[in-house]
Amino acid sequence: MSRISKNIKKGLDRYKIDDFHSLKNASELIKEISFSKFDASVDMDIRLGVDPKKADQMVRGVVVLPHGTGKKNKVLILCNPDKEKEAKDSGADLVGLDEYIKKIEGGWTDFDIIITQPSLMPSLGKLGKILGPRGLMPNPKSGTVTDDLAKAIKEVKGGKIDFKVDKSGIIHSSIGKVSFSPIKIEENASKLIDSILKLKPASTKGIYFKSISISSTMSSSIKIDKSIVNNL
Repeated sequence: MSRISKNIKKGLDRYKIDDFHSLKNASELIKEISFSKFDASVDMDIRLGVDPKKADQMVRGVVVLPHGTGKKNKVLILCNPDKEKEAKDSGADLVGLDEYIKKIEGGWTDFDIIITQPSLMPSLGKLGKILGPRGLMPNPKSGTVTDDLAKAIKEVKGGKIDFKVDKSGIIHSSIGKVSFSPIKIEENASKLIDSILKLKPASTKGIYFKSISISSTMSSSIKIDKSIVNNL
């Protein structure tokens, strides 16, 4: 049996791990049970009653969290020369085209998000094997393939995230940092839950939200009372 670390034990002493909490209480409690020396991420795990193997039950979407995730995304813009100034003025970290495509072909992935124009997607097809497994391939559904670069950059810099149910039927997403105030954590969590609720597949039968929990990078998880879904 593995030993429980001192900090995990300290956190478990503050609440019963099998108890269910309101989103408000959980957002306050997560700060009390996080003892890492760095500003840990606050993550939310939502188990859905869907079958991801069925195309009509694949839950995927994007949401702009009202308070962002606390992470500074390094944004790479792959665009035509006439769009470079717009991208730079909008806050992109890296802007270009051919030189960055060559670097990526060589295995370089020192960025968090790629945004590109629809006309350039054919040029990125050969990068699929590198970008796909890392979740970095631009996608129209996530808003990262667009000619409105300024809007796309503003959204990803301002807290836009995309989420997708995994093969186990679970959505994992960061909703902030431990340094956030409880109300910011609560509002971000509510926004994510509400977005997932709106995407409920028509073919889904039975319970849609099977379980909801939040945790920080180094903490145990806190179970959320599912009745909150009816109050959003």
